Amino acid sequence: MSPLTAAFVLTLLAADPADLIVHHAKVVTVDPQFRIAEAIAVRGERIVAVGEDEDILKLAGPKTKVIDLAGRTVLPGLMDSHTHPTGAAMYEFDHPIPEMETIADVLKYIEQRAQLADEGDWITISQVFVTRLRDQRFPNRNELDQVAPKNPVLFATGPDGAVNSLALKLSGIDKDFKITDGQPGYLERDPKTGELTGILRSCTRLVKTKSKSKSATAAEQLDRLKQMLAAYNAVGLTSISDRNCGDGAVDQFEKLLQDDALTCRIFCSYAVNAQDPLDKIEQRLKKAAEHPRHAKNDWLWLRGVKCFLDGGMLTGSAYMREPWGVSTIYGITDAEYRGLQYIPADKLKAIARLSFDNGFQFTAHSVGDGAVHALIEAYESINRDLPLRDHRPCITHCNFMSREAIERMKAVGIVADLQPAWLRLDGATLLKQFGERRTEYFQPYKSLADSGVIVGGGSDHMQKFGSLRSINPYNPFLGMWIALTRQPRWAEQPLHPEQRITREQALRLYTINNAFVMFAESDKGSLEAGKLADFIVLDRDYLTCPVNDVADIGVRQTFVGGKQVYDSIGAK
Repeated sequence: MSPLTAAFVLTLLAADPADLIVHHAKVVTVDPQFRIAEAIAVRGERIVAVGEDEDILKLAGPKTKVIDLAGRTVLPGLMDSHTHPTGAAMYEFDHPIPEMETIADVLKYIEQRAQLADEGDWITISQVFVTRLRDQRFPNRNELDQVAPKNPVLFATGPDGAVNSLALKLSGIDKDFKITDGQPGYLERDPKTGELTGILRSCTRLVKTKSKSKSATAAEQLDRLKQMLAAYNAVGLTSISDRNCGDGAVDQFEKLLQDDALTCRIFCSYAVNAQDPLDKIEQRLKKAAEHPRHAKNDWLWLRGVKCFLDGGMLTGSAYMREPWGVSTIYGITDAEYRGLQYIPADKLKAIARLSFDNGFQFTAHSVGDGAVHALIEAYESINRDLPLRDHRPCITHCNFMSREAIERMKAVGIVADLQPAWLRLDGATLLKQFGERRTEYFQPYKSLADSGVIVGGGSDHMQKFGSLRSINPYNPFLGMWIALTRQPRWAEQPLHPEQRITREQALRLYTINNAFVMFAESDKGSLEAGKLADFIVLDRDYLTCPVNDVADIGVRQTFVGGKQVYDSIGAK
């Protein structure tokens, strides 16, 4: 009898039989050796053994559920390092929002909404990014006036946006308006006339919208959130990180947990407004540290803190080390403009230190290389008297980088939360704006992998159901395909193909790497004895199918804690 077989027999004699066995499979364990097995045995929520069919089947008892997978591929449950599920779930609650690829699509939608609305009702669109419109610009004030002259309109892409004349009037914004609230932003003006164009940079907070959209009850919000988590399960996601989790979201997750209705494990990065006074931020962090879910929990863990350090690359406000350059795409007329940094260095360091001192992982939205370097510098300063490696300081988005940034991240133990879909959706625009040199370290997956910096793969899913139609798409297999090919849409060539990674590395982004980013690598991220029984069954072999088929991989079954939460046959 082999040592392996002897070990399995001892396990069988010493413990109860398995509750679930899946066998006759290609089990991609993603363990340190990246071994391939044939079967998994589960007892309760945990894996008790992974190995060959002959050995694992010996753990079956009369009540064990045994599933023959007929040779199909099994992966660890996939994880998304960056989602916004509560907001995404409610985005189309009032009415469906069509796909928009051009300014004409945007104006058509606004005109249709104006025809349905009463005079004076607000019409709002959010997160239709100008870099993702073929026109690659904002609609201007005059265009919005033409399609909705009797309705105030806000076209918002986060803190940036465009409004029509009526929206400016109702918000008290005229040619002489000055921003006096001490927060970032500026009003774009026609360089010839000085008149407002209607485009607002990092200050859509000034727009005084009023919504007549259908409001949802608490029960409806919970139901939509359950549907969103089920949608994540359908593409193989078993764990997610809510990267800007407010108090309301924590309460919703808590309610689902109490009702035994969570089907994804949730890691929460608590939302903190860095513009608040430091004493108010400290009070908020201390309150969060006292929350029951700050204690480690396999289903719901309030473990992170998130701030916004700069603007966005989709809106022309990411903070860069070099000037953006004059741009018609982004409406930039100042040749020295470098984007917007929202948090001064001393305050950034103070907020991060408060987070660590209260037992939280800190991260900040840091898109431009200027913001990335600023956050690294804050971490380096803290690291001189508080070693940070075990705190796993994080950089969120981390899109524009440098060789120096990667080396410094490795030295401190900084992890990263990246979203491959942005390369796909925005790579052509960014190459046009910044050129080959400045995109050399845009999402540099190979350089990061070679250096040993741990990178988690995410989506930044913000709106809509549908893993490919959503903003941003949350299908993890699309993310893997992008990391493998680096092929932007609307482009003939890959973006810096030397930064492509292997299938093993791409899979690690959404499994063991994300587990590490979430402080859970001992519990999930690979299929090993003792870990949580989170795994998925695919419709084809991820490791051997043609590379262009990776984005189209379908999930047949999803298991979380040994419980099946998705079945593609039953879902049809």
